[in-house]
Amino acid sequence: MECCLSEEAKEQKRINQEIERQLRRDKRDARRELKLLLLGTGESGKSTFIKQMRIIHGSGYSDEDKRGFIKLVYQNIFMAMQSMIRAMDLLKILYSDPANIEHAELIRSVDFETVTTFEPPYVQAIKDLWADAGIQECYDRRREYQLTDSAKYYLMEIDRVAAPNYLPTEQDILRVRVPTTGIIEYPFDLEEIRFSYLSDLARIEKEDFLPTEQDILRARAPTTGILEYPFDLDSIIFRMVDVGGQRSERRKWIHCFENVTSIIFLVALSEYDQILFESENENRMEESKALFKTIITYPWFQHSSVILFLNKKDLLEEKIMYSHLVDYFPEYDDTENIRFVFAAVKDTILQSNLKEYNLV
Repeated sequence: MECCLSEEAKEQKRINQEIERQLRRDKRDARRELKLLLLGTGESGKSTFIKQMRIIHGSGYSDEDKRGFIKLVYQNIFMAMQSMIRAMDLLKILYSDPANIEHAELIRSVDFETVTTFEPPYVQAIKDLWADAGIQECYDRRREYQLTDSAKYYLMEIDRVAAPNYLPTEQDILRVRVPTTGIIEYPFDLEEIRFSYLSDLARIEKEDFLPTEQDILRARAPTTGILEYPFDLDSIIFRMVDVGGQRSERRKWIHCFENVTSIIFLVALSEYDQILFESENENRMEESKALFKTIITYPWFQHSSVILFLNKKDLLEEKIMYSHLVDYFPEYDDTENIRFVFAAVKDTILQSNLKEYNLV
């Protein structure tokens, strides 16, 4: 019968057979693939979690990779100091050294998103500001405004960071803050790196495609997107997806993830006394509770397991010594001991919501 077929029919049959083979391969691969959705509010540590997985289970960061983070570290330092300078005005705190008023204006004038170098005049200005008693008071009141968790870390390391031969350490990379927003797909494989930017498909799908410097830069430190990271452990493919956490981002992605294997929900333990980026009248821990409640009741996730990951315990241990949980959640007293605090925060996020929906 094959000989009676026209050339066109033979080609169509060949295509159909190839499609069927690909479908069988996809079905086989799907059985050994776990899709993990990483969720949590803004700044709960989702992107840092991904970086840790890359360091622990992936190929880590080469020196070339690390160089791609240098300007981001600089930008984080400027961003942190500018946040404190603005807060000095808001909180009506005076500089202990009047000379730092001029330093503050110098730093305030910088567009931190365009920073690529760390020139000596700016280094000295930031060092003098950080040493100012007024800035230290402002830092101690950081729960009253928005300041990145890594601010103190970088400012304490400024001499090392400002050195001419500076190369970020893994700890520096883990602490870099780059908000995840929008919808852009970025997958990479541990054996063979491949890039996929939906807005550049025509260029990327060419056989001779070679990533540009801009492609590589965006891959190292994406500022926008749904980020997808597959990695292979013991012949099982873990496909981990990181998405934007701010309220404005959730409507863009929440319906996109039916049939995920598991949800890893991150909660920053240290945020019990902090306010939202989007609303200065709302508590971040309350926002985490609300999002967790929403996630576990979504129909899209009814067959997915949920892993609650309590993050930033080190910051909690530091903060609880001067900012008591009972001041923000009166139902939890006797929480000066870190063990009781940890249990109380876990209960705040998990138990009350699960009981409400008859899940425990």
